Amino acid sequence: QVQVVESGGGSVQAGGSLRLSCAASGLTFSDLVMAWFRQGPGKEREFVARISRSGATTYYVDSVKGRFTISRDHYMNTAYLQMHSLKPEDTAVYYCAADPSFGLGSDKGADYDYWGQGTQVTVSS
Repeated sequence: QVQVVESGGGSVQAGGSLRLSCAASGLTFSDLVMAWFRQGPGKEREFVARISRSGATTYYVDSVKGRFTISRDHYMNTAYLQMHSLKPEDTAVYYCAADPSFGLGSDKGADYDYWGQGTQVTVSS
């Protein structure tokens, strides 16, 4: 059974930091492209970041470049999203997603087969 479980959300003031974790099980972790998406209140889900299977390549949406860092730990079977300089507009439910297709990865949610339940991030001004 494949499971993707996020943790680490919470409430912070603007300028603060949070680290989200995403533990994946039931598949070989190194076979998975891992990504983070988010959905803010009244907004559509949007791509935030993804990391290649090896961890060598990362991609970010422009609005988080320089503030967020995606990484992965193959020993822990866990992906992370380190978030700094948080802004109120970062407020959203953050979802972790896994793509086992051996492709190059994607910014499209439909290309990911496995999703976590989401974790709330709230940034106050």
